[in-house]
Amino acid sequence: MSSLAWLSKKLESEKVLCQACSHSCVLKEGEYGICGVRKVENGELQLLVYGLAAAINVDPVEKKPMFHFLPNTKAFSLGTVGCNLSCTFCQNYSISQYPKENAHQIAGRELSPQQIVDLAIQNGCDSIAYTYNEPIVFFEYTYDTAKLAHARGLKNIYVTSGYETKKAIDLLAPYIDGMNIDIKSFSNEFYKEICGAKLKPVLESVKYAKENGIWVEITTLIIPDKNDSMEELRSIANFIASVDNSIPWHISAFHPMYKMLDAPRTPFSTLKKAYDIGKEEGLKYIYLGNVDDEKRESTYCPKCNNGVIRRNGRIGEHVTNHLDENGVCPHCSYELEGVWK
Repeated sequence: MSSLAWLSKKLESEKVLCQACSHSCVLKEGEYGICGVRKVENGELQLLVYGLAAAINVDPVEKKPMFHFLPNTKAFSLGTVGCNLSCTFCQNYSISQYPKENAHQIAGRELSPQQIVDLAIQNGCDSIAYTYNEPIVFFEYTYDTAKLAHARGLKNIYVTSGYETKKAIDLLAPYIDGMNIDIKSFSNEFYKEICGAKLKPVLESVKYAKENGIWVEITTLIIPDKNDSMEELRSIANFIASVDNSIPWHISAFHPMYKMLDAPRTPFSTLKKAYDIGKEEGLKYIYLGNVDDEKRESTYCPKCNNGVIRRNGRIGEHVTNHLDENGVCPHCSYELEGVWK
């Protein structure tokens, strides 16, 4: 199933500029974008995965991970095949890299935006999360769904690598309420060699999404000997703090995956050091992921330091929220930053 990829521009050279992500692919007739799911056909850019869901699930919103966004609620999660990055450690490579590894084949179950919204409501979800693969590559599908979802009282979440163009963020801002953006490294070399991308567009997306009123949380997957130096982790924490020190930072443990099967798992000591660095750089909210650590998965009031959201068990399994509907601490009346209703 395909549809016009309207976030694009025809050029005088009879080529088409894709304006969804920062790769800004310029494509001629018959060519695919780097993502593998946007292709020029009959002079128009087509989104080949419009209405084709490769993965759907009902998840705790904490799994996205979003810890300051409607805690202890369910998110209807949706992804397609295709991705504009080629991370060698991808946890969802079976769908994200599917077109690239299967001669541009497309796969998925037909689900219209209206059907997705209906399913989300039927399953008691308060939000829809565009996740599993990179949502900006199926922008038009997410846009139409998010617009319908808002009209029905649902919120929307982008779980993204942060490669959106400013034009895309401008269009998404009225309908996307939250974004979890990966900062995979603070090294352009890492992005180039391991992800097939660049660092600068990601940092610009973080700042621009925040400026546009979208609630932002950041995730960094720490890979031993790749992006785990204390200097690099401090640079990431410092950057986040420079944008807004209330942005939550999720520090996740790596486990071998895809083309990085020989890399070791992340030692807990490294995660703890990163946590401490985040505190030293002034971040209010820091969380460890892919490990069992109730203390560092729970939320504490920045003013009185009392626990206000307790998390234990598997992610999203046991969440106890002591904040009121406005995110106000019951102990000192500090209003914690986030999306609470």
